[in-house]
Amino acid sequence: MQTTTVKIKAEDKTLIPEYKSSLAAGVDLMASGSGEILPGETALVKTGISIELAEGFEAQVRPRSGLALKQGVTVLNSPGTIDADYRGEIGVILINHSKNIFHYEKGDRIAQMVIAPVVQAEFVTVDDLSDTVRGAGGFGHTGV
Repeated sequence: MQTTTVKIKAEDKTLIPEYKSSLAAGVDLMASGSGEILPGETALVKTGISIELAEGFEAQVRPRSGLALKQGVTVLNSPGTIDADYRGEIGVILINHSKNIFHYEKGDRIAQMVIAPVVQAEFVTVDDLSDTVRGAGGFGHTGV
């Protein structure tokens, strides 16, 4: 398993994420305060933490499956990307797809964060692309 060091600044040490098992890919992000999200509405929920990633890494903010299944609340721009040069507080854009008001309190787990390596592409302009069986077929072209 690959590891990297992530520096973290927290307004409250109880908000520092941690891996819950030895093979966990992500850590839970927690709300730094309380609030509510009305049905059909979105909100930017602050986490109270900022991170410094090593060059060549990103942090992905993803939904928590239990929150989506049980409460109908998920991360709107999933996955959200935190670039290695960002130093601000991490905020999570949540959307409430349920018919109920979603209440959250400080310390509630609202999303998960995965640290991942980054590959940057070198884009090369060409006149033609190679042929494939699929070609330009998309949006259900393969029968799915």
